[in-house]
Amino acid sequence: MASTSVSRIVPAPPQQVWNLIGGFDALPDWLPYIPESTALEGGRVRRLTNPDGDTIIERLVDFNEAERHYSYAILQAPFPVNGYVSTLRVHSVPGRDDVAEVQWSGRFNPDNATEDEVVDLFTGIYRDGLDALHKALSA
Repeated sequence: MASTSVSRIVPAPPQQVWNLIGGFDALPDWLPYIPESTALEGGRVRRLTNPDGDTIIERLVDFNEAERHYSYAILQAPFPVNGYVSTLRVHSVPGRDDVAEVQWSGRFNPDNATEDEVVDLFTGIYRDGLDALHKALSA
């Protein structure tokens, strides 16, 4: 099983960051790659659409409001992986109440791709996503 993780310090307090990204259906609020999200099954499943019109369906598998993190599994996507589970987490930064650290991590099995290819793919997605979050919080 392959994995990757990207962290970024963002210019907002942890609770403000969580208020923006902590809703399972909130990706369009901060992630330009996902302009559309539709909540299904009472909010436990989301159907995402990217700018190319591809559909990604994900299921929420863990959610912790107090600790500010959630995990989800991909049920359907145009990615060369299976067994994908990812976690989005907001951390406090010791001694700072004006910034937060956001960590986006995932583990997955390559499917018709090499481990390096899928690690590079998701490292890029997470990095670009956290860059977009930083930009959204800096506006």
